[in-house]
Amino acid sequence: MEAFYAVILAAGAGTRMKSDRAKVIHELCGKPMVNWVIDAVKASGTENIIVVTGHQEDQVRACIKEKVEFVSQNEQLGTGHAVMQVKPLLQGKKGTCLILCGDTPLITSETIKQIVHEHNDNNRAMTVLTAIFEDPEGYGRIIRDHSGNVRGIVEHSDATSEQLRIKEINTGIYCFEIDYLLKSLENLSNQNDQNEYYLTDTLSIILENGGKVGTTTLGCTDEMMGINDRVQLAWAQKILNRRIIEKHMRNGVTFLNPDSCIVEHSVDIGRDTVIYPLTILEGNTKVGQNCIIGPNSKITDTLIGNNVTVLNSVTIESTIDDDTNVGPFAYLRPGNQIGKNVKIGDFVEVKKSVIGDHTKISHLAYIGDAEIGKNVNIGCGVVVVNYDGEKKHKTIVGDNSFVGCNVNLVSPVEVKANSFIAAGSTITEEVPEFSLAIARSRQTIIRDWVIRKGRLRGKKPEE
Repeated sequence: MEAFYAVILAAGAGTRMKSDRAKVIHELCGKPMVNWVIDAVKASGTENIIVVTGHQEDQVRACIKEKVEFVSQNEQLGTGHAVMQVKPLLQGKKGTCLILCGDTPLITSETIKQIVHEHNDNNRAMTVLTAIFEDPEGYGRIIRDHSGNVRGIVEHSDATSEQLRIKEINTGIYCFEIDYLLKSLENLSNQNDQNEYYLTDTLSIILENGGKVGTTTLGCTDEMMGINDRVQLAWAQKILNRRIIEKHMRNGVTFLNPDSCIVEHSVDIGRDTVIYPLTILEGNTKVGQNCIIGPNSKITDTLIGNNVTVLNSVTIESTIDDDTNVGPFAYLRPGNQIGKNVKIGDFVEVKKSVIGDHTKISHLAYIGDAEIGKNVNIGCGVVVVNYDGEKKHKTIVGDNSFVGCNVNLVSPVEVKANSFIAAGSTITEEVPEFSLAIARSRQTIIRDWVIRKGRLRGKKPEE
């Protein structure tokens, strides 16, 4: 039975990245670049994926979560040598083998389907994916005869002045019939200045053995872009980010300034939501319908319900239910569950807490390791004192309670439902239901103390 295999070359060192990390694990829109290639291959209908690893292969293999087979290229002796390492897995197989590089994250499943389709429909032994460049500087050129048939690939450094005028270039992506691929690999030579085995040399070998070679021309040249340094990484990030945002816009999401936003591949956004400029949505974030997010907000791994507003704020690993308003300048640290119709106002920080429905924490408060009930009012300057220097402790505030301004709730402590806490109080003991708690010293007035102590800052009043 014939099969379809894909071989992804991911063994290179990528020295121009100037990094301690393997090149192909650098992320774009929240996903390592090699995984963009794997996902495109899988989306094209290919399940038999082989990844060739070498330089820092432990890092590379650890970042790949999809089911693939790995082979090692212990010495990097060229692209042909890399594919040679796959021979044991292809021996005895019939069908098609796609070969592409792990540093081309912009390749799409549509292009992969196109090259495979044209390869099979034309009964070719080899198909080369090519592109037309107005400025093909640095790329290998496709050599054709007078009838337009492919006769070879010449590298830029080896090309004659006439060949350098050719604008059709080699993208480095190929489709082979497995039989022809295996036979051509046996005849590859490394007799060149670099002493490497080049996969491009298989083209002439296949032609010499009577195999049919053709090309598929790439429509969007962005897809062939390989990542070799940080500049190219940034360009690819911009292109992928734009693809993601345009997909959301076509699904009913408004971006007021798409180019100013960053949205990672795993983010989900409901229709009629408006994303303001300079907003970052990353990780496993899900935003519901009719929300307003931003400007200047960073939302990470957060589940947001419908009709929610997050203004100039940061949220991390939290859940925000329907009709809630967050910000401006709020900070939701990991572990929060924010209820329905809640207000988390300006300069409020919440950490690992449950906030009940209809509760208001309007400004300048810190809530940590707490359970705040429904319909609670937390006044300005309230602090949950959750840390004793060694351990974190919990505070519970019951439903319908009112906590006045500048209150310290010293954990562990519980304020029962329907209670009031007077402004300026430091609460260290349980507050019973329906109670008013006042924990501050009585105000004392010492008349003329400023004059007698010589601390007058202005003119002494006339007697």
